[in-house]
Amino acid sequence: MLHEAGACVVTGDWSMQSLSAAGEIAARRRALARATAQTRWDLSALARLDTLGAHVLWRAWGSRLPEHITLSASHREIFTVLSGQPRAEVPRDDPDPLGWLVWLGAFLIEGGRHARALIEMLGHLVFDLGKFITHPTRGPWREISAQIFRIGAQALGITALVGFLIGVVLSYLSAQQLSTFGADRFLVRLLGASIVRELGPLLAAILVAGRSGSAITAQLGVMRLTQELDALRVMGISHSQRLILPRVVALAVAMPLLVLWTDAAALLGGMLAAQVTLGMTPQYFFGALPDAISQINYAIGMGKGVAFGVTIALIACHFGLRIEPNTTSLGRGTTQSVVTAITAVILVDAVFAIALAGVGLPGQG
Repeated sequence: MLHEAGACVVTGDWSMQSLSAAGEIAARRRALARATAQTRWDLSALARLDTLGAHVLWRAWGSRLPEHITLSASHREIFTVLSGQPRAEVPRDDPDPLGWLVWLGAFLIEGGRHARALIEMLGHLVFDLGKFITHPTRGPWREISAQIFRIGAQALGITALVGFLIGVVLSYLSAQQLSTFGADRFLVRLLGASIVRELGPLLAAILVAGRSGSAITAQLGVMRLTQELDALRVMGISHSQRLILPRVVALAVAMPLLVLWTDAAALLGGMLAAQVTLGMTPQYFFGALPDAISQINYAIGMGKGVAFGVTIALIACHFGLRIEPNTTSLGRGTTQSVVTAITAVILVDAVFAIALAGVGLPGQG
């Protein structure tokens, strides 16, 4: 491209092959920007011109042919076609003041769809659970046993480690505050009530939601990709009975046991931290535990474990069965499953806290 006094002679190759080089289009746009409204254009010496090169020139001209231009008949036909295309609107920089309302409506509609699907799944599950109870010999015991092993036994290590560390941190920070007021003896009661009633079930549920919930969603999603779900439907095998029921039962059984395991690890970490910071002996710590932890708090923790397990299993299966047969949907569905399960666990925990606010706490019923 040559710039002369008041004239611009466009030469060379303006096809996709030459413009595909890195930075080539940007360089030619900068050269075209040097022209003015009075510039005379000469395209008669062009070697090649395709639609991509024509678009670059067309945008530089402001989506119209210049007044003074020389070009061949074939090239003029390309620009004539471009002039007949609707001009692309430039996106507005100012946000739509009602955009939040549109987003909220879409969010509520999508949430309603998920809620309806979950309710339908829960209905099928209740029906299948009734058949499982009335005819236990026909139940998927092998799959239930395998899921309990994967969800429960294989999660003992990570839950014990996280519970132990949380117990150490909670005991260390609480000991610093309590020692300031000379209330060291209340450390055992603080650890016992907070860990058994709240932190133990919540920690175990969050870890299971991230570990086992994502695995369930990914497993069902892969079955969708490999068309195993379609094969089960063709053979007349219920997805609810063979895929959802074993996982819900397994999580309902394994979660309370994991809660107990996490509680024990957290209390052990709290005991060691109390011994280091306050010099509290293990004999005193374990001797004070029965007074600090009531049976009702243990029952509340176990009940939370069952509720958390069922919630995680339902959400994981729901998103797993909704995955489309492509890898993008698999990754997105697994992420949504984990985020939704953790959020639902926290909401269920809040419901428990409000409903049982006056049960099992010191000085209350």
